[in-house]
Amino acid sequence: MRILKIFRETISDGPGFRYSIYFSGCSHACPGCHNEESWNPDNGEVMDSKYFKKITDEINGNKMLSGITISGGDPFYDSEEFLDFLVRLRKETGDIDIWCYTGYTIEQLLLDKVKKECLKYINTLVDGRFIQELHSEELSFRGSKNQRIINVKEYIKKCEKIFYEL
Repeated sequence: MRILKIFRETISDGPGFRYSIYFSGCSHACPGCHNEESWNPDNGEVMDSKYFKKITDEINGNKMLSGITISGGDPFYDSEEFLDFLVRLRKETGDIDIWCYTGYTIEQLLLDKVKKECLKYINTLVDGRFIQELHSEELSFRGSKNQRIINVKEYIKKCEKIFYEL
């Protein structure tokens, strides 16, 4: 995986002070995307074990952080590498709140074995492609009205309940 940008303290990518990691690689290519440079998976710096340790040391060393936000591009672009990253991130940072932005819907993610496994490590998912015609400056933490802010554990519990009631 390649990291395009890191914002060590931001209030734009979720509630409170967040450590935001932007990965390269996105196949959605949404018209009007604010981060077109992230589409190319070859942009940015390769995240090796030394770079990963630097990230987790920064996160663990900043007691003011409310959480971590993972964006891009689309972090699910290479879902196997993303899963490995999430497992290691959770191991090193514990129960810190993790938000993730993706162009996929949660329903699409749940249909794929590896993408579904990634959801176990994410607290909040902001899902759906950016749709320029639905863009609104009034939205908090979303770019367009079709995008949803989803508490992953609550959503999955609700889905399981609905499934078993059928």
